[in-house]
Amino acid sequence: MSARNRLPSGRLGAILSFVGISAIAGVLATVAVTPAIALTGMAANNSIGMFENLPSYLKIGNLPEKTNIYAQREVDGKEKNVRIASFYAENRESVGWDQVSPFAKAAAVAAEDPRYYEHGGIDPVGVVRAAVLNVLGSDVQGASTITQQYVKNVLVAQATGLATEEERDAAYQEATKVSFDRKLREMRLAIGLEKEYSKDDILLGYLNIALFGGRVYGIQAASKYYYGVTAKDLTLSQAASLLAIVNNPQKFRLDQPDDEMNGKANGYAANKVRRDYILGNMLEGGKISKAEHDEAVAAAIEPKITPAPSGCSEAKGNAGFFCDYVVNVIKNDTKFGATAEERYNSFIRGGFKVFTTLDLDMQKVAQDSVNAAVPMTMDGVDIGSAATSVEAGTGAIKVMVQNKKFDDSADPGPEYTAVNYNTDSDYGASGGFQAASTYKTFTLIAWLRAGHTLGEGMDISEQTYDWPSFRTCDGGTVGSGYVENDDNESGWRSVLDSTAHSINGGFMKMGQQLDQCDIRKAATDLMVHPAGGGELADNPSAILGTNLVSPLTMATAYAGIANQGKVCSPVAIMRMIKPDGTDADIPETTCKQGIEKDVAAATAYALRGPIENGSAIASNPYDGIDHLAKTGTNDNNQQTWTTGASTKMGLAVWVGQVSGDANLRQTFIDGVQASTLRHAIWKPIMTALDAKYGGDPFPAVDDKYLRGIYVSVPDVTGQTIDGARNIIEGAGFNFADGGSRPSSAPKGTVVGSDPAGGSSASRGSTITVYTSDGTPQGLVVPNVVGQTAGQATQALNAAGFANVGYVLSGDTSQPACTVTATDPAAGATADPAATVTLAVSPGDGKGDGNGNGQQLDPAACQ
Repeated sequence: MSARNRLPSGRLGAILSFVGISAIAGVLATVAVTPAIALTGMAANNSIGMFENLPSYLKIGNLPEKTNIYAQREVDGKEKNVRIASFYAENRESVGWDQVSPFAKAAAVAAEDPRYYEHGGIDPVGVVRAAVLNVLGSDVQGASTITQQYVKNVLVAQATGLATEEERDAAYQEATKVSFDRKLREMRLAIGLEKEYSKDDILLGYLNIALFGGRVYGIQAASKYYYGVTAKDLTLSQAASLLAIVNNPQKFRLDQPDDEMNGKANGYAANKVRRDYILGNMLEGGKISKAEHDEAVAAAIEPKITPAPSGCSEAKGNAGFFCDYVVNVIKNDTKFGATAEERYNSFIRGGFKVFTTLDLDMQKVAQDSVNAAVPMTMDGVDIGSAATSVEAGTGAIKVMVQNKKFDDSADPGPEYTAVNYNTDSDYGASGGFQAASTYKTFTLIAWLRAGHTLGEGMDISEQTYDWPSFRTCDGGTVGSGYVENDDNESGWRSVLDSTAHSINGGFMKMGQQLDQCDIRKAATDLMVHPAGGGELADNPSAILGTNLVSPLTMATAYAGIANQGKVCSPVAIMRMIKPDGTDADIPETTCKQGIEKDVAAATAYALRGPIENGSAIASNPYDGIDHLAKTGTNDNNQQTWTTGASTKMGLAVWVGQVSGDANLRQTFIDGVQASTLRHAIWKPIMTALDAKYGGDPFPAVDDKYLRGIYVSVPDVTGQTIDGARNIIEGAGFNFADGGSRPSSAPKGTVVGSDPAGGSSASRGSTITVYTSDGTPQGLVVPNVVGQTAGQATQALNAAGFANVGYVLSGDTSQPACTVTATDPAAGATADPAATVTLAVSPGDGKGDGNGNGQQLDPAACQ
């Protein structure tokens, strides 16, 4: 505070005031202190010494202030910070001297301390009166000047700002207890305060700290709350009615219109009596004219109650859940204090400006998309939906929406919730949802890390798996389970195809060849963790996504993949400014190279399949930006996902059940299958994100992840099944028993394999072996290896086989459309009605033989 106007009335007044202060100190010692202590037998000089030894310095410090949270919105082509929520323990906005109406300043003096500018902090007349009454045994009298009231309010404010409830209660009791010693300390501090600060500064401090009823503190907040104007614009009548409240904040407040003693029906009679008393004092003191007085007295008291929003339930821009996430970040991070209680208390009282990462323009698109697709409630299904977007390379959360409105009251109704479906339990009370097939990506990463390729193939047919055949971290898996494919796929498929179409069998076969710890590590390397805490499960069923995770976690992981494997922890706070203009310490994103750049490029290449020609194609924005994506639907179709990214933004969309077991494929909303609604949400959000933030092409993938190291497949024709297994596994392949087929060869001997002996396949891929059942029937398959697909088809037709199919082989050493193997193999006996499948070479190894990366359609070879 400045030292201006320390004492009024010019130089003479200053001299007289100095003398007055000295005199008052003497009077205080003799008539305020001595009578009270004389009853105890103490000498007057002892009482004076005790008073002089009391603390005389009061550190004012910052008053409890409103904390505001801001988000970004584009205004006139520029990003602007827009307030979305406020928090306060005390609704206060401190203002400067020139921001307060002269009427309010004069009314405060007239109401509480008419001799304010004449004394040095203690009113001797009031002190004598109070001392006499106290000595006579009456209740302790106040006689409090504005300076004394200010001292008391500062002590109360300091008490309520302490870290723990126990500390706050003790300090509050000490600051407000009704006792002579408390009043004596208050007087001593008031005198000290008057020596340190000017009268105007003390009055301003008083106006900024005073309670005006409820949680309304300070003249600015009171003006806005009760009359909808600033403190500078208060009329005389309004100023007097507000200062009337200070005398008894509960009795004279103006926001209880049904109060019988002070309500709308009687014109707020109690307040009016006190208001008119203040106006009379202002007239008597020469602060207003008779005309001004009469006009103000005649004015009706007509409050215009304008509540100051507080908390996330009042958040603007559909930002309630994001706001709640920010609050939980502050509660959980030790940067903001030792305990959650201390952190939150500091937050709501600290007067911070919290600038966040939220993009309100994108938030609106996202909320509109969710609202258009998923209702807040529906009969028979506890439907839920959430969408979160995270910026690649920074971790900045740009979008966080869901299909409910935020409300943390006790019973908000079915359209509201305080549970944030987007986040972990510590940051929004959600336990997460099964990741379903979006979790398969981590098996894919572990597969590539192990030296396998996207071109490897395997029999993905539905089957029963023996769980002990999977290598888990604790080795404790027992039992077995039957794994189905979503579209009943069967036969041989590549890893690339299994990824594009999310084929369960393909990923189970991949997982069977991997260590489950490596799959879990791929997930944790990208910051994936259970929403409820603890470790990710590593059992075989986890391959298909049984872990419970949050959309925020999955958006973060996929943003990391798209960012060449560099993943950044999500952040919501960009900057936090203290009331003094300095920056508060805030949690920052932690970025790391989660997965290797070449593995990330290969993973991104594979994940383009779902959104370009697979299970996520309905989510594709088709806006010229590269995207990767993966869909997920859990068992019984209760949870559905589309999670993906551009090089700039990760986006996870979940539509499912908060509780219950309804099948979303059998549930329809406005005629649309509920299990498909994720696409109707993901597509418009990503389209908007692309338009604002753009996106780059994904890096080229190393050929070794496409084709791998190709070696010759051993010819095991005529071998026993065990002999064939040893030869194939010894050559670096995985062995699979394809069962028996009709053949004239001795029963139990090998009659062929897929891929066929002599063809090329990537090391580590699966070779399926077929044996003879010893019962020849049908036609012998001719040897067409080396022929073009057209020539081979003619030869097979001539041999009596009318049905010919085509698949791509892994052999790129031959010209495009050259047959590298057949199924059944050459020499085998097959039913004339059976389909003979030709494995044809893709040519140059880059798709269609033209080097442009487009997938060759094997049927085009015929």
